[in-house]
Amino acid sequence: MNEESAANEMNVRVDTLVRPRLLDLYCCAGGAAMGYRKAGFDVVGVDICHQKNYPFEFHQGDALEFLRQHGHEFDAIHASPPCQAYSETRKIQSNKHPELIPPTRAALKGLGIPWIIENVPGSPLINPVELCGSMFGLRTYRHRLFETSFSVTVPEHPEHTAPQAKMGRPPKEGEFIHVVGNFSGVDYARKVMEIDWMNRNEMAQAIPPAYTEYLGWQLRAALMLRQWA
Repeated sequence: MNEESAANEMNVRVDTLVRPRLLDLYCCAGGAAMGYRKAGFDVVGVDICHQKNYPFEFHQGDALEFLRQHGHEFDAIHASPPCQAYSETRKIQSNKHPELIPPTRAALKGLGIPWIIENVPGSPLINPVELCGSMFGLRTYRHRLFETSFSVTVPEHPEHTAPQAKMGRPPKEGEFIHVVGNFSGVDYARKVMEIDWMNRNEMAQAIPPAYTEYLGWQLRAALMLRQWA
């Protein structure tokens, strides 16, 4: 083995040793998970439904029960409780959906490790920050809120000058894609969201990995400095 190969192998070993473990609750197909992985975390996902395309270690089961049993085994936790109770679609659907943000927050606060809760605008998160695809050069707005147990900064939020494609048709030149429901332009959405492993239904529920990669580096800093509530 030459000197360069030995150095590369050593870097891989060190990186493996220092990777913190993150629990990804209500993980769906892993949009958030991929961002944390890029920020240097080993990620384990949990969801009540089987997620065949989840890219990392996956456990099927109740997220809150898994948290109660195994939360102490992780360095940090991300949670994306189902958003249907808070999304705009609730206005056109009569179905009732569970409101899982309050019990999730209560369970996370008792663990003594840093955490993030993600959800849609209109959800009852406390003092959240908002991220938008335009902050990361993505051609989708896709606003999402993040409540954190540690301090975070956010990029400048550019003015929304590009129109958003209407539901049911692919975006025209100059338009941003709206990745929701039975949207058109799946291949284009994969490129925009920087997600190449999901089908249409999975992408409609996902967040771009760029969001959690950005927050993930700040989470790693909080872990190193032990600065969280």
